[in-house]
Amino acid sequence: MEGTSVHRLLALISLLSRSTDQVRLTVSPSRSQFFKGESVTLICEDENSSDGGTVRRNTTLETRTECEGWGAAVGSTCNVTYLLQRDTGVYWCESMSRSSSSSSSIQLSVSGGSVILQSPVLPVMEGDDVTLSCRAKSPAHNLPAAFYKDGSFIGDGPSGHMTLLHVSSSDEGLYKCSISGQGESPSSRISVEGESTIPPPSPSSSSSASGRMSLSGNSANQGPLTVNPSRSQFFEFESVTLTCEDDRTVWSNTTRGTKKQCGDAWGTADGSTCKITLLSFDAGQYWCESTSGSISSSSIQLSVSGGSVILQSPVLPVMEGDDVTLSCRAKSPAHNLPAAFYKDGSFIGDGPSGHMTLLHVSSSDEGLYKCSISGQGESPSSRISVEGKHPTTATPTAEATPIAEAPPPPPFYHHVRLLFLLVVICPYIIPTVLMVSLFRQRNKANNPPVSEEMTPSFNATQELDDVYENVITGVTTEHHF
Repeated sequence: MEGTSVHRLLALISLLSRSTDQVRLTVSPSRSQFFKGESVTLICEDENSSDGGTVRRNTTLETRTECEGWGAAVGSTCNVTYLLQRDTGVYWCESMSRSSSSSSSIQLSVSGGSVILQSPVLPVMEGDDVTLSCRAKSPAHNLPAAFYKDGSFIGDGPSGHMTLLHVSSSDEGLYKCSISGQGESPSSRISVEGESTIPPPSPSSSSSASGRMSLSGNSANQGPLTVNPSRSQFFEFESVTLTCEDDRTVWSNTTRGTKKQCGDAWGTADGSTCKITLLSFDAGQYWCESTSGSISSSSIQLSVSGGSVILQSPVLPVMEGDDVTLSCRAKSPAHNLPAAFYKDGSFIGDGPSGHMTLLHVSSSDEGLYKCSISGQGESPSSRISVEGKHPTTATPTAEATPIAEAPPPPPFYHHVRLLFLLVVICPYIIPTVLMVSLFRQRNKANNPPVSEEMTPSFNATQELDDVYENVITGVTTEHHF
């Protein structure tokens, strides 16, 4: 019990130390989709600083801009009183002291349509219940709605609501809703935090029985999206090729529109490949989708910059333990220039040739990275995510098979063994003793006293010789027997 208490205390201290190292971003109202003209309040909290933090964002028109440029800042609070579609983008907090990590980024969508989905903007904890609400701009009262996950219908909400009970990682995905006669909402991602305690299904069980698909798993339904060149930031008018596996098609959420297929007002589709000559409003989320409408890859975020510097960093999550190279690139001149690199707003090092390598990355390397080149400018920020190594089943080591000990001998065994030794050894010991004794007697007989008569001694010796001979003969006979 005492050891368990110590472990719990250490775990609590670890969690507290982690929480104090991060700035938190809260959104009010707490949802990810808004109608054009609505208002939102973003609040930064930093336990290491009484000043809280500063809200920043990346949109299709600007990168890493502070609240003052697009909202009303009051301390660590940012109020946006009239949202426009151009406010769609990625938002996060940075510590004013720049001594701690920035918050996790969130995606806010501003719709010019007539329906939105009210869903959690922040990751939800595993095991919690999550309520989705489908809302029409007019009329304001609740209407019956249909809900979809990853393009597949999951149920109706007679009053415009649906509750996901005891969510797990398999509930992660892109959700949307539709109201008859009103339209369809944009898609928003729901993320689930927490380690699953549910045992994996047995190989014989059907994965489609529950109607769920985990985007982070390696299921047969998941076809990865590849990006060439493989980076998350691009200059305007650069080209990029997005490719899906297994004849799936590329879709996007950008300011051009939500859930638009390649070839529908953007990109050139060639089977499962989509080629784009990028403009600023092509910044956004991209993913692969099958012809049946189910999502078949995790989404990625592409940024398109109208500035003069970009950071070339991995667009997909990297594996823990790998080395990651960051490159800072100026639009002109094209050759490599010395650059400074930053993580979560803090300087982490210089790259004389415009490169920096992060060795053996771990979860502590996750964050927002950017770079700057003197006389050229600063790049937008891009997030680097680190995935844990896939658990491998350890090959069981061959353990030495314990040798069974022989049962203890019965009690009479020792007596029999002793008797056997006496029978075998005694015929050798007795003659030896007799021989030594006779030898000593002979020595005495060979040196008699002067006054002693020789005849009796001789007779005694003769008798002993006869006895010795008889004993030897008897022993030999018994031994052969």
